[in-house]
Amino acid sequence: MTAAHGFYERVDAHTFSATEATMSPWDPRLQHGGPPTALLARVVTEMHPRDDVRIARIASEFLGPIPLATVRARTRVVRPGKRIELIEATLEHDGRDAVAARFWRIATRPAGSIPPGVSPPDPVPPLPPEQAPPTWLTRFGYGDAIEWRYLYGRDEPGPAAVWARPRVPLIVGEPPDPRDAAILVADSANGISSELPMGDWLFVPPSLSLAFERYPRGDWLLLEARTTLADDGLGITRSRLADRHGWFAAGTQALLIERRLSG
Repeated sequence: MTAAHGFYERVDAHTFSATEATMSPWDPRLQHGGPPTALLARVVTEMHPRDDVRIARIASEFLGPIPLATVRARTRVVRPGKRIELIEATLEHDGRDAVAARFWRIATRPAGSIPPGVSPPDPVPPLPPEQAPPTWLTRFGYGDAIEWRYLYGRDEPGPAAVWARPRVPLIVGEPPDPRDAAILVADSANGISSELPMGDWLFVPPSLSLAFERYPRGDWLLLEARTTLADDGLGITRSRLADRHGWFAAGTQALLIERRLSG
């Protein structure tokens, strides 16, 4: 479906035009939550450069529909600090805030400064061979802009694990970054681990929380996700992310569960 060369085209340092690669599964006029969150992380890094800190946690709040249109980012330092700092970033369209995200950045030390913990790391399953994606992932721009290789959960509701990599960079003409890719993929956890048929039900996350132990390395990412539902309309998706070197991040999404309107 997508012929885009990136998820966004840069207009200037703060302004970006969304391409069809950002298209949401819920409405073709709207963006999926992953691309704008990744975009805000990129803008925070550009506007507040520091080599001695790493993003440790992202809390991204989707304040309403995110139009597939030109958006503008702004940032501010909420809590400055040498070892720990908090930066807020907002994405707006036509005078309305669409996404607000907070980024905790924590100072790093030289590699090897911290001894290994007592718990051995979980093994990471290998990347499977190339495979055709489920049909539903080819019907909207975001799904088609990422290559998917399932380990389990491909053809039925329930927990899932899938290796994934974006086919295009976050911003047209700019080098891809593994951290961008991780944030792009993380917000699809609720989609791959749906507990109800997507054709009949909505399970929309108004937010994404993502914590990084380290930044990913390489182009492929493993997303493992499980969703649980309450019988009164809410749900939660828990996820974790790995690369070929091990697990590096964990996420949560609160969900609105609602039957789709027919017609």
